[in-house]
Amino acid sequence: MAPNVLGNTLLLAEACIEQEDPNNNSQIKANKSILNVRTATADSAARVQADEPQKTEQKQSASSFSSSSAYRTVLVWRNIIAFVYLHAGFLYGVYLSFTSAKGSTTLLALALGMFGAFGITAGAHRLWSHRAYKAKWPLRVLLMLSQTLAFQNSIYEWVRDHRVHHKFTDTDADPHNARRGFFFSHIGWLMVKKHPDVKQKGQTVDMSDLEQDQVVMFQKKYYFFLMPMFCFVIPTYMACYLLDESLTNSWYVVAIFRYVASLNGTWLVNSWAHIWGTKPYDKNISPTNSTFVGIAAVGEGWHNYHHVFPWDYKTSELGAYSTNLTTAVIDFFAWIGWAYDLKSVSDDLIKKRVLRTGDGSHQYSEEQLREKMVDYINNLDHENENVVWGWDDVDMKDADRKDATVSNKID
Repeated sequence: MAPNVLGNTLLLAEACIEQEDPNNNSQIKANKSILNVRTATADSAARVQADEPQKTEQKQSASSFSSSSAYRTVLVWRNIIAFVYLHAGFLYGVYLSFTSAKGSTTLLALALGMFGAFGITAGAHRLWSHRAYKAKWPLRVLLMLSQTLAFQNSIYEWVRDHRVHHKFTDTDADPHNARRGFFFSHIGWLMVKKHPDVKQKGQTVDMSDLEQDQVVMFQKKYYFFLMPMFCFVIPTYMACYLLDESLTNSWYVVAIFRYVASLNGTWLVNSWAHIWGTKPYDKNISPTNSTFVGIAAVGEGWHNYHHVFPWDYKTSELGAYSTNLTTAVIDFFAWIGWAYDLKSVSDDLIKKRVLRTGDGSHQYSEEQLREKMVDYINNLDHENENVVWGWDDVDMKDADRKDATVSNKID
């Protein structure tokens, strides 16, 4: 998930999180009406509150209903204008990379883009959002710098929004609610003010672990300086002075093209991987498995698995590293001792979940079907069947003879 390209801390004051008492997610899930908050009224919410006044969760649900019913889409024109420029610059960067830019310049853009992507996938996502593994300080600093290069808001804000996404997937509290369509979940959610539920539920997510991480808080404190330097200034400088590239090519190929390509790769996880693909682990949720997204997002396309088992550092059942490069990077740092306590899911647990809630596309489902067929055949009681040798066998039933079709009959 990629937070606001312009940054909540930079321009969007309306995205600030408001204080609210902690909420119990099980109560939210139990109340089905939260999925249709626009049809609920403040009166019905008040009645729920009156039925169980001892539960603070109901009070929060009531406020959610009232805020949702009053919610109206408000465009953020600063972001819209910025996205128009960035994507136009992206297309111009593609043109320059094929016409006037040096091959080494394009390679530098791709290399920096990949380095920044790992800051999102291995850093902000698997390490800090899900605590799927632990990292020693050299790796945490490296991942912080690469995440800054990717510019998808500070680690702190990225993690907060992503945890809210997992806790309240496909509700109005989900920052990029896939129920509102592909465009909204891909980029549109960054062009409008956040739904009030996003702000309210964001305060229910525990962020104390990040507040105790000195690397995360250092980046958060100095983000105004670190982000433009690492995302735009340094990459442009590297192309200009190390590769003797023109300023125009350096800016549009190494800075803009690289940045926008990385953004859209991450956004595909929010959009494509919530609409198209298979659901081998849980057919009842929107996230899907997609090889295309797995490649584009360097390993984050196995989204159905990830939402079922968000604590697995691989975010998938590891197959080939070619579709999960992030896992290869984490495994490398584990090999040299910088990453440790890598959490994963047992094969037995995966199999049980596949057979219980999967859509049948997993190999375990196919194996179970074959096993059932073999058991059925093996358990057939052939001794009690009416076995005959052919048409004139005296044991053949008259009903079978009457039901038989005889072609070209003469007599």
